[in-house]
Amino acid sequence: MDDLLKFLAARISDDRQVVADTIGSEALLASHLSLLDSVEVLANDYTRMPDPWDGRTHGLTHALRVLAQAYEAHPAYEQEWRP
Repeated sequence: MDDLLKFLAARISDDRQVVADTIGSEALLASHLSLLDSVEVLANDYTRMPDPWDGRTHGLTHALRVLAQAYEAHPAYEQEWRP
């Protein structure tokens, strides 16, 4: 799971840069960054769970895999991450 979290963190960083470089509308920029922030919050929540058997673990794992699937064309994407 650590590799998936690192992958998502790198993609979020890349996306933030692309959004900042290419979108001129402040409202659109804010909405894209808000979405990226939400994905980052999920990843951070996962890493902070003290008990790997916490009831949220399975749901968060699935959510992160679904979100990572948006990047499946990226060369670093691992097919084992598919939900």
